Amino acid sequence: MKILVDIGHPAHVHFFINPIKIWRSKGHSVVITSRKKEIATDLLDELDLQHHVLSSHPGSGGLLRLLRELIKRNLSLLSFVRREKPDIMVGIGGVNIAHVHLLTRIPSIVFYDTENATLSNFITYPFTSLVTVPECYKTWLPPWHMRYPGYHELSYLHPNHFTPSRAKALEAGLSPQGNTFLIRTVSWQASHDVAERGWSEELLVKTVQYLSKRGKVIVSSEGTLPEEVKDYAYAGPLANIHHLMAFSKLFIGESATMASECAVLGCPAIYAANTGRGYTDEQEARYNLVKNVRTLSWPILRQAMGSMLSKERSFFERNREQLLSDKIDVAAFVAHLTESYPDVQACAKRFGFST
Repeated sequence: MKILVDIGHPAHVHFFINPIKIWRSKGHSVVITSRKKEIATDLLDELDLQHHVLSSHPGSGGLLRLLRELIKRNLSLLSFVRREKPDIMVGIGGVNIAHVHLLTRIPSIVFYDTENATLSNFITYPFTSLVTVPECYKTWLPPWHMRYPGYHELSYLHPNHFTPSRAKALEAGLSPQGNTFLIRTVSWQASHDVAERGWSEELLVKTVQYLSKRGKVIVSSEGTLPEEVKDYAYAGPLANIHHLMAFSKLFIGESATMASECAVLGCPAIYAANTGRGYTDEQEARYNLVKNVRTLSWPILRQAMGSMLSKERSFFERNREQLLSDKIDVAAFVAHLTESYPDVQACAKRFGFST
């Protein structure tokens, strides 16, 4: 079988790396198409994964620039697919593989977990073969969908595939003795972020000042940091960030993905952004591993940090164990679903759940 994997974001690289290993170990051929956004292509290069760049993220400029890139990428992917003739296409978000499926009838499986990406979901879900989402996904889905007990982050951070290394965490900046706090700010340039506004500089500076009295602070940012906090910028290897998360005292930031990554690693997280996610809501309601903050004000964020810091690490470790017992190895699931499509019922049965 020839499988096409479409990569549009750094998180997609992490999600598919283990399924790619599984497919190739079974003799399947895998071709990768990529998009220059943040460090996505850098990660592919670092992992020595050959890929074909089809487009670049247009940066700021709103919907018009995103639409131009969408058209350009659709045409490039269509040409690539006609040349390579894959048996099936997979991707996260999946707007491009959905549109190419419509023109070629090559099956496309879209994996997604972002409910507020209403525009991209509207132009994707009706045209793809199968939409695959976590059970906690909260918004509309077409009839051709599948829910599974897991999170995207368990495709690469499940214990079957990832073992935290304290040595690598130290290389990434972990404090050798005291607490380490990780903060993340984002650029808000994704299609589902067009009307979004992130943290103010004042909120970031106050958060750094509050946490720096309690340990070492590291700030990971997509954009340029204010002068007051530039000295806290993450300077470790890109590949070591998850090791740093596993040993950190607390994560605070406006990245839902990184909050969820911390949760499945047992590091308590505060997801502070105007919009929510079904998976971080579940990680708060069922496992108390995430605290969701919807109002970006200093008093509310300070209270949330105080609440999470008041609990012992053992509390979060026990809750993580419960989470892992409830969820599946998502990489193994993704690999098997792709191989066995369209028999989704047999795939679900193999992993112990029903569709």
